[in-house]
Amino acid sequence: MAEAWWGEGSQLGRGCSPLAGSYIRRRDVSGVVWASLSFQQTRSWGTKMLRLGYAKPGSWGSFWAILTLVGLATRAAQKADGGGEAAGTSINHSQMLLQRLQELLRQGNASDVVLRVQAAGTDEVRVFHAHRLLLGLHSELFRELLSNQSEVVLVEPRDCAAVFDKFIRYLYCGELTVLLAQAIPLHRLATKYGVASLQRGVADYMRAHLAGGAGPAVGWYHYAVSTGDEALRESCLQFLAWNLSAVAGSAEWGAVSPELLAQLLPRSDLVLQDELELFHALEAWLGRARPPPAVAERALRAIRYPMIPPAQLFQLQARSAALARHGDAVADLLLQAYQFHAASPLHYAKFFDLNGSAFLPRNYLAPAWGAPWVINNPARDDRSTSFQTQLGPSGHDSGRRVTWNVLFSPRWLPVSLRPVYADAAGTALPAARPEDGRPRLVVTPASSGGDAAGVSFQKTVLVGARQHGRLLVRHAYSFHQSSEEAGDFLAHADLQRRNSEYLVENALHLHLIVKPVYHTLIRTPK
Repeated sequence: MAEAWWGEGSQLGRGCSPLAGSYIRRRDVSGVVWASLSFQQTRSWGTKMLRLGYAKPGSWGSFWAILTLVGLATRAAQKADGGGEAAGTSINHSQMLLQRLQELLRQGNASDVVLRVQAAGTDEVRVFHAHRLLLGLHSELFRELLSNQSEVVLVEPRDCAAVFDKFIRYLYCGELTVLLAQAIPLHRLATKYGVASLQRGVADYMRAHLAGGAGPAVGWYHYAVSTGDEALRESCLQFLAWNLSAVAGSAEWGAVSPELLAQLLPRSDLVLQDELELFHALEAWLGRARPPPAVAERALRAIRYPMIPPAQLFQLQARSAALARHGDAVADLLLQAYQFHAASPLHYAKFFDLNGSAFLPRNYLAPAWGAPWVINNPARDDRSTSFQTQLGPSGHDSGRRVTWNVLFSPRWLPVSLRPVYADAAGTALPAARPEDGRPRLVVTPASSGGDAAGVSFQKTVLVGARQHGRLLVRHAYSFHQSSEEAGDFLAHADLQRRNSEYLVENALHLHLIVKPVYHTLIRTPK
């Protein structure tokens, strides 16, 4: 039985000698190189395909399946014949096979199934002449749909129907070109039909373009929630947190859902000019979304009013439409803010707890909390700078400043990699190469005085990237309060490369932020 089957394959192989006769290495339609198979393995695999219904003897599906097996058998035979050679010669015709598959899809030659793809809610229908074998190899759903019928009607959302040709092309050739607007429909098709490799590929594409600031983060977040893609959801949340100023000033802000807003507002890693900017963005969202009163009040209570100076709080109470409607819901928070600004933090701590999130600054870009630092040609040598920040957000500390010294080194070497020139026997040892080092950033106070009693400082370094004329945050590194540097700062950056993702026009754009963290020194007596 097996000999007769391979005899039939040999006849087919001689009919297509340009491919089968010289074919050594083959890629499947996903682009993965198949391992070489022995004769017995190849025969067993082909028999299994016939039994599973991928192809039937005498059909065009059987022709293509057997033609593929002839190529694999040829490779096994040539490897056996050349086993005595010290080095073999690789003949790769995978591109020719991909071209044949593209022609097969484009021309519909020997197709055994017809897919009629209808855009939902319209009469528009696109017809694809396809091959049961290739569709079934990728998708269990296609295998079931086409098991006993040669024509099916697929009703897809309009955006999915518009990219169905790209989806089918991927099943044949293992490649496609993705545009931002096509990411969601392609991911949705891959999810529906169970094409896991395409699912992963599109999800990776979306996360990469989020990091570069090109993707519609709000829309992709809502899609990730609907599909349960937790990795994409977290990537969208992180991008929105680091670039809230840019998003709040764009059309995307109006598409933010109450659920997404509730995820963003409690975060301490939001990057914005100051807390007042967040209040104005929230007020604009409330005016457009018109949520239920309970939603609006929860959102307003997430604002950190102690971070807003008293003069600006007075203006908000007098002019804010949101506070005019929901002022009673935040009256206690406004009183808390005025009390915080009226007394010194040490005195306030005697009666109230300063450890709540309301007293912790977010990543503010205002000059009171940090400074930008642009390092041109950062791989060249060490640099240093200094800047000042406000001692704390309390009105009592508004006139007090802390000076910070910053050192940047592009090729700092840990002790374990420091150069050693001789061993115990006096033999010279090779010194570590400069490229073995890694970038290092150290932030230290110029002096420590009594003004900082009860306060520790958390440092954050933002790394910017330019996208569509905007400078967006690509990475953020936070230092522990008792540390002077971040251990993983630019750990994987190649600052020698001019087109590095960390550089903008061969310059490293940093923003240094110092956040004071209050400690309760005296507990309130009960």
